[in-house]
Amino acid sequence: MHRFFTTEIQPNTAVVRGDDVKHIARVLRLRAGDAVQLCDGNGRECDAVIRSVSSDAVVFQTEPWRAAETEPCVSITLFQCLPKAGKMETIIQKCVELGACGFVPVQSERCVVVLKPPYEGRIERWQRVSEEAAKQSRRGIIPKVLPPIALDKLDFSGYDTVFAAYENEHTVSLKTALREHCGTRIAIVIGPEGGFSDTEIETLVHKGARTVSLGTRILRTETAGMAMTAQILYEVEP
Repeated sequence: MHRFFTTEIQPNTAVVRGDDVKHIARVLRLRAGDAVQLCDGNGRECDAVIRSVSSDAVVFQTEPWRAAETEPCVSITLFQCLPKAGKMETIIQKCVELGACGFVPVQSERCVVVLKPPYEGRIERWQRVSEEAAKQSRRGIIPKVLPPIALDKLDFSGYDTVFAAYENEHTVSLKTALREHCGTRIAIVIGPEGGFSDTEIETLVHKGARTVSLGTRILRTETAGMAMTAQILYEVEP
């Protein structure tokens, strides 16, 4: 069943506008009476039937709203040090599919890319990638992409656990750390292509992060976040 996001919701009624209207009418060729699923982008979904289709809006008759069944039991936010051009889109897309709930681009010492304000255009592009991936993977939310922040300005006070992937951590694996302590709000921190400096690791640890190993092989920056997200959800989900 086709699935669409909307925030224009009233009792027993919802409206979809924007690019999805063209997709519904011209690509999928849905008409009045066809059934779909709607999601409010905040973890609720419902079954709905198209009531009318016009050039700028599709109106739906909605059934009772319920909690989305596709969201993981933990919330994972990826703090990703800025990779080379094009990789951030892939990281966001795949991590949304896997179940990540938010993204924070991080400027670190060894980042090849240096973002300078204004950030709005880049953030809008990354947010569109997140939304499209959320639609494709039938997510109950559209994960948010926040503005870039310097590593030394990070604040992990809202998280139960913070894991920083570190190639020089040879004692504590992610699996071991997860089994010792997890919580429901998890932050994962991934370095850039050149990795973290010693000073940055000290800063992260001082801020409450725990360094973990992802195994004996060194992963690319665009692979590490996906691997950590998948491993965490495999470990904690029923």
